[in-house]
Amino acid sequence: MRTPFGQFADICRMIKIEHSIFALPYAWAGAFLAARGLPPLRSLIFLTIGMVAARSFSMAFNRLVDLPFDRDNPRTSDRPLVTGAINKAQTWAFCGVMALIFILACACLNSLCLWLAVPALLFAAAYSLLKRVTALCHFWLGATLGLAPLAGWISVNPAGMDLSPVLLFLAVTFWVGAFDIYYAFQDLDFDLAFDLRSVPSVYGPDTSLALAAFSHVMTAIFLLLTGLAAGLSWPWYVICLGIAALLLLEHRLMRPQDLRHVNTAFFTLNGIISPVVLAGVILGIYL
Repeated sequence: MRTPFGQFADICRMIKIEHSIFALPYAWAGAFLAARGLPPLRSLIFLTIGMVAARSFSMAFNRLVDLPFDRDNPRTSDRPLVTGAINKAQTWAFCGVMALIFILACACLNSLCLWLAVPALLFAAAYSLLKRVTALCHFWLGATLGLAPLAGWISVNPAGMDLSPVLLFLAVTFWVGAFDIYYAFQDLDFDLAFDLRSVPSVYGPDTSLALAAFSHVMTAIFLLLTGLAAGLSWPWYVICLGIAALLLLEHRLMRPQDLRHVNTAFFTLNGIISPVVLAGVILGIYL
């Protein structure tokens, strides 16, 4: 199906639409925490639209900014913007439309969401530039996704916020930071050659694995604290234990010398965790 921005399938490949599973459940979790149950349908609808639009904007912007590197990196040489399936003008237009949809969705939620819309887009866009200057880029990406539960909360309750979405923000920040470090092992040689500042290229494989393991421990701790702050019941803690086991499995799968399991660690296991967190919040509220 052709759109003004290119073939629909190419757009989905460009923004990796399947990776929406990482952030969207956390936004819904924040909304459930704020409502202490099922949020208003209006809030869920516009929250979902806003999340999809913001993520699509940031991914497309990242592809534009990284285009000079993607052309030289064998791993990214088949991306639609590199092959010409989508051109730069179409991608810039797509970014503009997604940013506008995000701002309109925020306006339909409440005035606080609207005031924060442009800063949120700028915060998300900044990640695309950080790898050139600092290895902290992984945790900036984590914080970008970590905004999801905060966004979910203020979409329902802009008047006040307790500690639970803040603690969930920290859990997501460390969780994403860890798996993005793992993902960066694929480009270790390329990052070294082009002076890009990933944790593996700056600190080496052993320190990177240790930092990712530390981040996973912090993820588990902040998930536990989220449940305590929100007053969630026993299913949340059972699920936290299961998530800790998945994180341990992910860590054991990752070997810088053998990247056969990187997609299992990056997408399959992490794709399980975010919906499970949402399920844990819902069960922890209702049971």
